[in-house]
Amino acid sequence: MRAAIGTSDYHVMGETFINRHIAHLFGGNTVVIAGRSNGEDPYGKPLFVRRSKLTGEDLISLPFWALWNNVAHATSRLPFGSGKRALAEFLERERVEVILAEFGTQALALAPLANELAIPIFTYYRGTDASKALQSKRIQRAYRLMMPRLAGVFSVSQFLLDNLARHGVRHKNAHVIPSGVDVRRFQPAEKRPNSCLAVGRFVEKKAPLTTLQSFAEATRNIPEATLDFIGDGPLFDDTKALAVQLGVADRVTFHGALPHEEVRKVLATTEFFLQHSVTAKDGNTEGLPTAIQEAMACGCITVSTHHAGIPEAIDEGRTGFLVDEYDQPGFTKAIAKAFAAPNRPQMALDARTVAEQRFDNDILLKKLEAEIQRTLANR
Repeated sequence: MRAAIGTSDYHVMGETFINRHIAHLFGGNTVVIAGRSNGEDPYGKPLFVRRSKLTGEDLISLPFWALWNNVAHATSRLPFGSGKRALAEFLERERVEVILAEFGTQALALAPLANELAIPIFTYYRGTDASKALQSKRIQRAYRLMMPRLAGVFSVSQFLLDNLARHGVRHKNAHVIPSGVDVRRFQPAEKRPNSCLAVGRFVEKKAPLTTLQSFAEATRNIPEATLDFIGDGPLFDDTKALAVQLGVADRVTFHGALPHEEVRKVLATTEFFLQHSVTAKDGNTEGLPTAIQEAMACGCITVSTHHAGIPEAIDEGRTGFLVDEYDQPGFTKAIAKAFAAPNRPQMALDARTVAEQRFDNDILLKKLEAEIQRTLANR
């Protein structure tokens, strides 16, 4: 089956879940529809870039189409004029049989044309598109208008589907399929005793300052305990300064952003994975963090929060510990509890087992393909 993968930006190295679909969905029989391109194309796929500079007739007709699309679809994202014709020709020339729009916001742009061409279209909700985006009444309306145009909906967590439903956005053919992890590459190695790791952008949603504060307090009497931070972002300098202020700078390493392979190596030797995810002030949430799935595959004991899809991954007391969002004292106690757990080796084994059972991305990819094929067979 020939599938088109719709994405916003291409190529983004950190979007491993999208890149996997581009490389492997239906045996790699795929093309890419991107909003923007940075010029990198590691998979050598046929590529269509939607957002080109408007000229001539398209520039003149822009106000009309923007108004019409906002009225009819509650969004101005839709291609029109020569851009729409070029995309239609691309889909027909490449003999695309199905479209998978990564993120609900990308489906807004592609669903009407897919319907015109009688190409079934699915979308995959992953986090921001089913949390922060829903703060907009216009997006809520656009999603509601879009649902009947979709053949089906996928989400990385039940939390996101429930959040969409709370805003009146539902689809009868909706399925939870996590992004998953390559459990053959992400495996445990010899652990560095009392080692902790946090991976992700230094942004409000990841609460790195809370993670650092709780680590410092929980390990005050464990001088051999260490914490590695991987990532960068606007709170990076503030977090480094806090490490000095708390007197733990000699036990905390700030790596900055690292290639995915380097992250894997650090995860494999880490004992505890820390992620104090919270709902940001703008409503932004996780879906089900890939980093947590990768940490579990590497046999890390996770200390995190009751946030988004994380409770769907972590079994309290068996593979990790969870506290409420913004509960910094509780997070401190949870880290201390993890360090003191008498069954740490078994928890690490259980984390690996759960990752193999729930998050093997080979199995999840087959499940995604099967659901698409089942839907199309029943249409």
